[in-house]
Amino acid sequence: MGRTLALLLAGALLAGCSGPGLHPSPPAAGQSQAFHPQDGAAALPGDGAAALPGQDGAAALPGDGAAALPGVVAACDPNVAQGSVACTLALNVNAGAIANSALQGSLVPGYHPSDLQAAYGLNGASSATIAIVDAYDDPNAESDLNVYRSTFGLAPCTTSNGCFKKIDQTGGANYPAFNMGWSEEIAIDTEMVSAICPQCKILLVEANSAQLSDLGAAVDTAVAQGARVVSNSYYAPEWNGERAYDVYYDHPGVAMTVSSGDAKYVSYPATSPYVTAVGGTTLSGSNGSFTQTPWTNTGHGCSAYEPRPSWQHVATACSTRAGVDVAAIADPNNGVAMYDATAGGWLVAGGTSVGAPIVAAAYALASNGATVSYAYSHASALTPIENNAYGAYTGLGVPQGLGAF
Repeated sequence: MGRTLALLLAGALLAGCSGPGLHPSPPAAGQSQAFHPQDGAAALPGDGAAALPGQDGAAALPGDGAAALPGVVAACDPNVAQGSVACTLALNVNAGAIANSALQGSLVPGYHPSDLQAAYGLNGASSATIAIVDAYDDPNAESDLNVYRSTFGLAPCTTSNGCFKKIDQTGGANYPAFNMGWSEEIAIDTEMVSAICPQCKILLVEANSAQLSDLGAAVDTAVAQGARVVSNSYYAPEWNGERAYDVYYDHPGVAMTVSSGDAKYVSYPATSPYVTAVGGTTLSGSNGSFTQTPWTNTGHGCSAYEPRPSWQHVATACSTRAGVDVAAIADPNNGVAMYDATAGGWLVAGGTSVGAPIVAAAYALASNGATVSYAYSHASALTPIENNAYGAYTGLGVPQGLGAF
């Protein structure tokens, strides 16, 4: 697609981040660790002097200093009020959008399900239910999901065949308001679960807002509905009241995956002791021959408030909870294929949004009833990415089969 369409797409996504209940503001001074918001009214870097102005403070993916990641736009503004979170989806704007829902799979840009299964050695069959917890409503979640699935030869996953179910945060059908950025998040989450575990059932639980109290209630509802794997793709800078929200993630025997964040600083709820925090890599290669390196925009670091869990016994350089446990693809410049009709159709995407549902699907395929501690006691089943050891961006490493789950 041309540059003009790509910019229009980015503008639409940024505008969508100011939906009901999202009124971003930076955390109060001293209440986050290593917080790196965008400098001023940062914009998406463009060719020459051209750039896309942000809206309501929303900007390109945060980088060190005034620099942002070229060619990428974050679906949700990371500058959030305390007690609220941002989604972790990053879109490759330079790849543009392809509207054709009937596009032949071989022509769709980005990594496909077969690539991801090969890169991580994740295959097998499971009919387990994976819950996706996100904020706001995506009215096209089911239809977009099934365009993705049919394009890549996956069986339909619909309400009518019992594979797909969408509920609100109390378990009903009183869905919340639409929000563009979060609807994109829902699309990537459901599609990445499908990519790794095509036979898994999907329970989409839509929280009323991006406040952690609403998202936490949605997590509780997902577990009450029977899900034993729950994927959460959202993050916020740490603050001194965060531990009060840990109760929402404390469900023994339930695997909780959480994105570690896309803004380089350590984030919550990735630092909760009850979750598997998923960092990010740059995935390169094809046809079964892949290499991975740390994605440097990955949220990472040592918690300012959460103590070091007993199971995090490897050398992490932290005396407190380290904010990454495992990792998967996140770099949108080498991103995955996704489909969302409202945003323009086929897109190339990344962010640590991608890894949380991939790892959730790995837990479902393994069917061991395992949680985060299991990965640390079975670390040899993971492939380390940083210096053959635990790394700040990638934790214990990336999946290579199901042995760590």
